[in-house]
Formats: sequence, structure tokens, C-alpha cells
Amino acid sequence: MAFTDGSRTLLTTQADLSAAEARRLALASLGFGAKKPARAGQAHVRATAARLSAIQIDSVNVLARAHYLPTFSRYGPYPMSALDNLAHRKRELFEYWGHAACLLPNDLYPLMRWRMDSQLDAWAGFGKKQRDFNEAVYREVAARGPITAGEISMGGKSTGPWWGWSEGKRAIEFLFRQGRVAVAGRRHFERLYDIPERVFPEAVLRAPVVAPGEAKKELIVRAARAMGVGTAKDIAQYFHIDAWWDRLSVNGRRMPAKMDLLFDELVEDGRLARVRVDGWKQPAFLVPDVRVPRSVDARAIVSPFDPVLWERKWTKAVFDFDYQIEIYVPGPKRVYGYYVLPFLMEDRFAARVDLKADRKTSTLIVHAAYVEAGLDPGLVAPALAAELRSMATWLSLESFAIGPKGNLSRPLKRALASGSLKRTMRA
Repeated sequence: MAFTDGSRTLLTTQADLSAAEARRLALASLGFGAKKPARAGQAHVRATAARLSAIQIDSVNVLARAHYLPTFSRYGPYPMSALDNLAHRKRELFEYWGHAACLLPNDLYPLMRWRMDSQLDAWAGFGKKQRDFNEAVYREVAARGPITAGEISMGGKSTGPWWGWSEGKRAIEFLFRQGRVAVAGRRHFERLYDIPERVFPEAVLRAPVVAPGEAKKELIVRAARAMGVGTAKDIAQYFHIDAWWDRLSVNGRRMPAKMDLLFDELVEDGRLARVRVDGWKQPAFLVPDVRVPRSVDARAIVSPFDPVLWERKWTKAVFDFDYQIEIYVPGPKRVYGYYVLPFLMEDRFAARVDLKADRKTSTLIVHAAYVEAGLDPGLVAPALAAELRSMATWLSLESFAIGPKGNLSRPLKRALASGSLKRTMRA
């Protein structure tokens, strides 16, 4: 088996990849660099979900909810309702724990049953009082669903913000992890829970359950296909296959992982191939017969929750780019800002922008903008400005406000001022 780089063929048995080839392969595999359509829509959302196999959900709404951004980054402006429609009306996507809370294509449901079953085993050690309470919550969902956690009659009150969950919320989340309840939709971003029989198409529920070992191997292959190339640890983390919650026994002890064996078997079966990547200490893996493009001409502002940033060590290894989301970092200790989105230009990360959508004033605020070391601000600023105009159009924002922070702020302000979108420019 082989993969090709233009006219050059490299054997996948211990072939070498240069750092540049690994970078281009990763971007192309993740869907960056293709020509953006004049008008994106539901088909492009479906294509994004199929390519990535997981679209992460997050509650932060400073700019736009995280799950809406991957399709925009790859295809440009599209109606956000298209994603909602696929997930909650057409039922082509379902919500579950993939990398984190994610929207997953329905064909992954049989591959996630092992995770649901492991949660049934892991929490079997609950005391009788807790088990009885969980069952009472399940019966209420079955009788009244879809309902929110706050609508559970015996749920109790939250104990605080963030993760100060009520007893009802904790119980229903246990049931969700176990697959005994499912997410039927969202109301003001709050999950609506119902029983699976009223959420999933019958064909999904009737699909044969895949044995844990084979399910994990198929998820590894899908992760490798989405990432392009990565070490065993990188690829396993895509779906958190080696996560602690999947290795709990009934008595709460972690079970030993057998990831190396799974990768060895996938290589032996010809479903993965080992490669050496220049500068990497560990062997890497990819799917056989993938194409390494000669070039990638990406232009994309990417969410902190995009798969290209899921595993920071992988991102550093592939792109030589250090990134940390600073939402939870105290203000005085932040380096780049609160909600910083990296900007992809050609085949590398070229800039970072701290963005906010001020919907009251219909303004896209750029609190700060930084160009990466060694890159020309005069080239980066116009390309970034074009993507920001596209984003403003997508979010129905009419103006920009550019803050003074960052070494790209002034060039970006000039580039935006020369554009065609009606705007006010404020420092």
C-alpha cells in the first residue's frame, strides 16, 4: 500500500514524511484548503460531520457556539439552522461523548455502545438509594420527555454555577452517559432529555452492537483519517478511547489500557500504516493510500474547539504552534486574550485574534490581533481581514471595532478599512 505526493510514491511500511508533508496532510485531512462554495448549506454541514466524525459542542457564546464554527471555517457562511436541522429534525447526528460533548454521525452510534455499556458497569457500584433515585428520574423522563434537568420534579436545586449540579442533573447525566436517555434537542442551549426510542431512527437503534475491541479500532481508523497523521496517543485521544472513564471497573479502579495492541492489529490488518515523521520521536500512523497534497492554500479562522486544536501536543508537533485557550485563565495572566481564535493561512497558523460578537451594537470586536513570528504582517492582515468580513456577514454584524493590542492590530485595521462591508472603525 502507498500514499502519493504528486508523482512521488512512498511506501507506507516505514516510509518517511517530512514536517511539511505531515502539515499538509493534516490540513487536507481535516478539510482545510478546498475552494469555498459561493453559498454553503446543509450538504456542507453534512460533509463536515462526515469528514471529522465529531463536532464538539461548547457553551461559550462570545462569538458563536463552538459547534457552528467548524463548517464556517471550512466552507464559509452558511445558515446555522442547517446544523440544528440535521441534528434535531432530520436526526442524522446525535449528541454524545466523543472527544468531549459532540455531535456525531448516526453511524457512530453502534461504535459508541461499548462506551455506554462501560458506564453501566462502572456505576453499578452506586448505593441502593442512588440507584433508586436514578431509576425514578429515568421513569420521569420516559413519562414526560423531552424535558430539561431543571424540569425533573424531584431534581432539587443547583448547588452553584458551572458544575454545581443538582441531584436531578447528576442523575440524568449518568443516564445519558449510559445511553439510557438521549438528547432530543436544546432549549436556550439547555439539553432536552428523552428516551432513545423517541430520539433515534429505528434503524439506528436496531443496528448490531459492535464488540468493544472492534469498535475502538474503527474509531481509531476514523480518527486517523480525520487527523491525517499522528502518534498512537494523538489518534487515541481524538475520541478519548483511553479516557479514565472508559477504564473504570465496578469497584472504581482503572483497568489497564491495551492501545498498543489495537494499533498493532490495525497495522497487521492493513487498516493503518506506520510512518516516520521528520523530527518526531515516536512512530506515527496514517490510513493507507492517502494523498499528500503538493500545497494547501487555507484561509480559515478556527474555533478553540476545532479538531485541529483538540490535542495541543499534536498541534505543536505538526504545526509548531503553541496554543492555550485562556477562558479560564485570570485576566491579568492572559497572554493573547479571552476568546482567541487562530488564523490559518496557506499551510500554517499565521495569526491569533481575540474576538467578540457584540450583538447589541451589531459589531464584531477584535480586542487584539497578533501575527506569528517570522511572518509578514503586510501579507497576513489582508487575508485575515477577508475572513473577518466573511465572519461578520455570517453573524449578521454590520461594523468592526479594532482594539490596539497586538502587533497585527494596526495593519489589520487598515486592511479592514479598505474593504467593502459597511462598518465603523473604532479603537
